[in-house]
Amino acid sequence: MSSIQDQISAAIVAILERSRDFLQCEIPQAITLDRPKNRDHGDYATSIALALAKPSGKAPREIAELIRAGLIELPQFSAVEIAGPGFINLTLATASQGEVLKTILTNREKFGTGKAMAGVRVNLEFISANPTGPLHLGHTRWAAVGDSLGRLLTAAGACVSREFYVNDRGNQMELFGASIRTAAMNLPRPENGYHGEYIADLAAVIVAEHPEFALLPEAESIPAFRDAGYDLQLKQQQDVLAAFGTHFDIWFSERSLYENDFFNHSMQRLRDQGHTFELDGATWLRTTDFGDDKDRVMIKSDGTFAYFASDSAYYISKRERGFEICIYMLGADHHGYVNRLKAIAACAGDDPEYNIHVLIGQMVKIMEGGEELKLSKRAGTIITLEELVEKVGVDAARYTLVRYPVETPMVMDVDVLRSRTNENPVYYVQYAHARICAVLRNATELGIKFGADFAADYELLVNPRERELIGLLGEFPRVVSGAAELREPHRVARYVEELAGVYHRFYNDCRVLPMGEEPAEAIHSARANLCQATAQVVSNALSLLGVSAPERM
Repeated sequence: MSSIQDQISAAIVAILERSRDFLQCEIPQAITLDRPKNRDHGDYATSIALALAKPSGKAPREIAELIRAGLIELPQFSAVEIAGPGFINLTLATASQGEVLKTILTNREKFGTGKAMAGVRVNLEFISANPTGPLHLGHTRWAAVGDSLGRLLTAAGACVSREFYVNDRGNQMELFGASIRTAAMNLPRPENGYHGEYIADLAAVIVAEHPEFALLPEAESIPAFRDAGYDLQLKQQQDVLAAFGTHFDIWFSERSLYENDFFNHSMQRLRDQGHTFELDGATWLRTTDFGDDKDRVMIKSDGTFAYFASDSAYYISKRERGFEICIYMLGADHHGYVNRLKAIAACAGDDPEYNIHVLIGQMVKIMEGGEELKLSKRAGTIITLEELVEKVGVDAARYTLVRYPVETPMVMDVDVLRSRTNENPVYYVQYAHARICAVLRNATELGIKFGADFAADYELLVNPRERELIGLLGEFPRVVSGAAELREPHRVARYVEELAGVYHRFYNDCRVLPMGEEPAEAIHSARANLCQATAQVVSNALSLLGVSAPERM
């Protein structure tokens, strides 16, 4: 679904293509359009004439006049003006703005979706965690951002599989089993084991179901507690994420990479590409050929697997499962993984700039009562996802975690997120939706006709506040497309906050409902349709963030 900006861009490109012989320079595939801060300068502006002046050898105003002559013939525009050295200011015809509202009201939940990534299979891995404890605050940021990104990519037409990578291999699993066993038998925990209260909770559940585990020899008892604890803790993670509104299509076990000879198969693929070598009894992958700071050990000289072996086999697994683009969302402490993961893709014969994308998320701090919260009562470490939701609720947690760029550290103030004021961004946006719903309920009671099937007279919507609101509504498909392409869900949050502010200004300046005994007129129906279209876009935006759009607050 194209935005009004995309349509204008396409119209200008078509004019330039027809003038290729005159310009004798490369024609851009898309035109950048800006929304003038001063509404007297029109609805959109572009400086493309200035940009083409040097390569074409033509005067900017000459190019601008060429574009103007083509655009002014189109019914979408009421004015096309040239300003300064060659800026082009565009004012949409009122009927053209009405088409924006018709499109929104007709397409409803689908407004904003597109086909830019149609047919592309994407593997989106956005939580990688040990099944040895509750999900902590770092996982929480990815649970919100990753889920939102999955929704955005789907809206852009991609076929997305959301994947949780279960780190269920390695010494931490044995320490997990030993920790549960000692808790079950009232023995001192291993010094480097797990010490949170949840370990005692797991032990109590396991002993109640399997009292015989405590009677087994230690060599048999630890694996028994480990496997039972694994199942319980993984189920707890799944339940918490489901309650947070985060869905995964695949729960991928690291251990599975070493089953059914898959690791040897993946190693053979890398050997066939000519990027493995033997040195000092170990098997290495020559990742320095593709920008890594050093080559990586795959199989150690003692025959055991390095952790990098899992990274390599996991990437090959994704590609062999048919995924064209593999997106990794990793924590701040994994910044060094970017080059090595891209090197794996290159070593496997893929294009590291297309087939693999790595996003790094920075840390989150929680403030309450002016102090930072650091320790979890249950996990014994930092605050868990479950505890955050208990403090502020799902909507506030998700919205706040998504509204900041992931590469920047962020602070969540619990006191602000509990408040019902405009300082609380999620309340501000949700209140706008609830306010519109209340207006529309009142409009229905007053007998005002509106809706997708009602032919409202949009020619009446000439107030600058109305034009500003319609213009912003028309940008939503472009915002969604851009957020998906750049992998930046926060763009949707910032857009919907701007939309809420513009709506509130419109509501204050343009009376939607008749006063007192005034009869309902055509302007009230047109404005009611504008309100309904705004509510739809707010709802669509919040849905992409995994946040509810309440009708009453």
